[in-house]
Amino acid sequence: MKNKDKTAFLQKEGKMPSINEGKTSLFNDLKELFKLKVLLANILPVFTGFWLALYFSDASFSDHWLLFFQVLIGSTFIVAGALIINNWYDVDIDSVMNRTMNRPTVTGHISLSTVLTMGILFTLVGFVLLIFTTLEATLYAAIGWFTYVFLYTIWTKRRYTWNTLIGSVSGAVTPLIGWAVLEPASHVVPIVLGLILFIFQMPHTFAIAMRKRDEYRDAKVAMLPVVRGFRVTKWHILFYVACLIPFPFYLASLGTFFVGFATLLNLGWLGLSIYGFFTKNDFSWARVQFIYSVSYVTVLFVMMVVVTFPVFR
Repeated sequence: MKNKDKTAFLQKEGKMPSINEGKTSLFNDLKELFKLKVLLANILPVFTGFWLALYFSDASFSDHWLLFFQVLIGSTFIVAGALIINNWYDVDIDSVMNRTMNRPTVTGHISLSTVLTMGILFTLVGFVLLIFTTLEATLYAAIGWFTYVFLYTIWTKRRYTWNTLIGSVSGAVTPLIGWAVLEPASHVVPIVLGLILFIFQMPHTFAIAMRKRDEYRDAKVAMLPVVRGFRVTKWHILFYVACLIPFPFYLASLGTFFVGFATLLNLGWLGLSIYGFFTKNDFSWARVQFIYSVSYVTVLFVMMVVVTFPVFR
């Protein structure tokens, strides 16, 4: 949808406020525009990938600190650029969903043309920074950006229930970016990390879609709970969580403690997923699922850093 069409849509719907209607701080506007929580969630695996590459290549952080800042800042800009463009494109959807109505694209605090320009500039700056690391890392970032912006946001999100599968690719490449600035990402560890993130995003997103089913339905977004219902969605959640069970054993090089810890996290999530078939409050269960999924991926990737902490010497 072009800028003029988006603006016309918002005016028609009565969503375009006057200049004096409400005053949101610049910080809050930018936080909404950058989807700060999503941004940070994507940068943590980049950091973990880099950290583990140091560990397994027996390299020193002091010898690669410049590379560290390049990949972290570059990937942050690229992810931010993709998220900003997503906000620009999805303004018509965001205007009818309660959880996204405060975004500056909807409130009119930042013009759509400015948002699009920001998204493009952030993307370009990110790639300029990343291209001076390695070609492999830049390629993974390009795959993630293209998948999220074109294949997910523009092509599949509004049309197909498997949009989540496509969108998961963009998050899965993040540890590969961090690893590939030091070593080729053909090692089993970055591959497994990517697979974990790819699979994790499915039940995580389904939980969000269950909680916000009515909003997605009103926005005409083809999320699985909207099209197929809650029970089918629960089976999908259980399937993907069960797929996570074997992965800790492929990370045995991180130590017995980590394998045991990660396995317990997986079993806890599996139990919660099974409980979903017996609960009488689907929305409450979906909320707990969402909280567990966010905690799961954060704790898991932080723990990978903790168990390899002595690498920084």
